[in-house]
Formats: sequence, structure tokens, C-alpha cells
Amino acid sequence: MNPQVNVQPLETEKMILNFGPSHPATHGTLRVIMELDGETVVKATPEIGYLHSGFEKLGEDLDYNQYVTITDRMNYLSPICNNVAYALSAEKLMDIEVPKRARYIRLLMCELSRIADHFLSVGMQAVDLGAFTVFLYGFRLREDIYDLFEIATGTRLTTSYTRVGGLMRDLPDGFETAVLDVLEEAGKVADEIETLLNHNRIFQKRTKGVGVISKEDANSYGISGPAARAAGIDWDLRIKEPYSDYEEFDFDVVIGVNGDVFDRYLVRMEEIRQSVKICRQVLDKMPEGEINIDADSKFILPPKDDVYDSIEGLIYHFEQIMPNRGMTPPKGEAYVATESPNGELGYYIVSDGSRTPYRVRTRPPSLMNYSIFSKIMTGRMISDAVAILGSLNIIAGELDR
Repeated sequence: MNPQVNVQPLETEKMILNFGPSHPATHGTLRVIMELDGETVVKATPEIGYLHSGFEKLGEDLDYNQYVTITDRMNYLSPICNNVAYALSAEKLMDIEVPKRARYIRLLMCELSRIADHFLSVGMQAVDLGAFTVFLYGFRLREDIYDLFEIATGTRLTTSYTRVGGLMRDLPDGFETAVLDVLEEAGKVADEIETLLNHNRIFQKRTKGVGVISKEDANSYGISGPAARAAGIDWDLRIKEPYSDYEEFDFDVVIGVNGDVFDRYLVRMEEIRQSVKICRQVLDKMPEGEINIDADSKFILPPKDDVYDSIEGLIYHFEQIMPNRGMTPPKGEAYVATESPNGELGYYIVSDGSRTPYRVRTRPPSLMNYSIFSKIMTGRMISDAVAILGSLNIIAGELDR
């Protein structure tokens, strides 16, 4: 008879792993302190602030148009959307309405930015999971859109195209034809990417059922944009609280079912097609007219030709840009919510009646969307962190501000 064996329970130690801040899959200076049991994440603690640039505090020392250049740098994948969101809040504060042509051009630029942002987001998500070809397809189309921005604004990335009261300048001749060519190509690239990924077994295994956000959690955490719509929430500010004449255009809000990484990918791909549809309608309906409010207004700089060719224009320009002069809105506060590629983006501005805001605060979708990361990572494998982060499309500049 064998003697009784005293079997001791197996003891394991949990391991602490720093995921980031310097990691090719974090898409920015993000750090996550992970507590691991084997390869399973028991606890994930995000630490933010590595890219904090004081963007909001800078708003207290810059006039209303100077701050437009700062908004570019919060989300450097779709900076024009930041420009427009800030300008809308400032214009609400000053109770001014820009001409219809300016509103249409802003809308066109925002939707082109959404297409570029979604293509890069999907491409980066795919390359993180090993599908490098998809990244090349998306990046190539994004460069084509940046060519359009360069034609219209003179720059590719941080355009600073919007002005409080209008735009930096009108669209050049031939711009409509160039946009239509890119829109035609965007539809083809979207088809190519979906052909590569939709039925790819590896991509499906890495994304289906991974990083699930329920409708209840999305509401509780304040999730917005594609992440919320993939969870089944029918919410799009372009429809629910329209701005810049979005109510004049026909497009569908894309809603997912499962709330996982795969659905967030599908929502972005269909939103690309809807943005193409909106851009075509904008070009068809584009009105003629001015792109800035009345030149005699105290809220807009005079045209450069007037500054160079007349003493009146030079004096008026001087009055606008000198300290303690220029654009001075009334005391008050304003906030306008916009539908950026990642979700609700808004700027809250408080004015004390001086030429610089008393306070500027941002409602960044990246911060809200990232807040749920710890919950949906708990119990998942380390490799899932890459897929989940890519699907949330966190922009560190907007997150940390």
C-alpha cells in the first residue's frame, strides 16, 4: 500500500509589467501598469500625462485666433476638426454667424479629415496585428487627402485653416475636381481593405469578442464616437445636435451590435463611405459668397491686399493685433459639442471681456474613451491590449492636453 502523498498547492507569483510609455503599439506616450498572472491581465492601471503640454492653460495667454494653432496639436490626425470645434464655441460666445459658404467648406474639410483619420486608425490597428499591407493602403489614401489640405491651406498637417468668424482663405480653382478624384479612390481603398480583413481568420480571432463594451458601460463611462456606436448606441452629434448645416445632408449613422474590436473596425469602415457621401453632397450644393463675416467687423482681420495697399487697412490691422485691442467678446461662457472622428469634442470658453479667454477647457473624446480601458482589459491576454488600444484610437496629445 502506497503511503499517502501530501500534495502541496501550486504557488504562483504575479508579475508587474510596464506596457509603454515607449511601445510601438501604444500610438503615443501611454503607460499601462499591468499585473499579470501568466499572460492573463489581472489588473491594468493606465497612467497618463507623459505628453501634457498645457494646451488649455495656453489659451489664457493667447487671443481667440492665435489659439487656433494650439487646437491643431491636440489631435494631429484630424486637426481641422479641432479648429472648427473651437471656432464654433468662440463664435457662439461672440454671437456671430459665419457665411454659409464658410460653413460648407468647414464641413467638407471635417469630413475629409474623418476619412483620413479612420483610414489611419484602421491601418495602424491592422499593422499592430500583423496586417502591414492594410496600413500601406490606408496611409496612401491619407496622403492623398493631405495633398488636398496642402492645396487649400498651404500646409498638410497642422493647417490652422479656421478663423473665428470664417476661414483663412477660400478654396482655389480646381479644388472640387481634385476632391472628387480622391473620393473615388477612397471608396476603392475601403473595398480593398475590407477584402483583406473582413473574412481573414487571424484578424477575426484577434478582434471578435475582444474588448467588448456594453451599451450600459458606454453610457456610464461617457464613451462616444465609433466606440459608442459599435456598442449599439444611436448617437451622432451631426444628427442629434447638428452644427455647420449638417441637417441639410443625407447620410446614415452606422450602428454596431457586439461592441467589440471587430465592430469598431466595421463602424469606421462604413463611416468612411458615409463621409464620402457627405462630401459629394457638399460639393454639389456648395454656395457662392464670402467666407468671412463682414470685413468691418471687429472680429476679423482685414484682407492682406487692404493692409498692403491702403492706410485704412493697415491701421485696422494694427488695431486688431495689438495687445489690449482687437477682438474683445462680451463676458460670458460658451460650449459647442461636435462629432470628431473619435467622438464628442467640444471647447468650453469663459470670457471676462478681455482679448484673451479667462479659461479654456476641452472635452476630449480620447480621455473619455480611454477611461474604460482598465475594465475591458481585466481578464484578457496581454496580446489583446494591442487590439483594444488600436480600436479605441487614443491620441495622446488630446488625452493629456
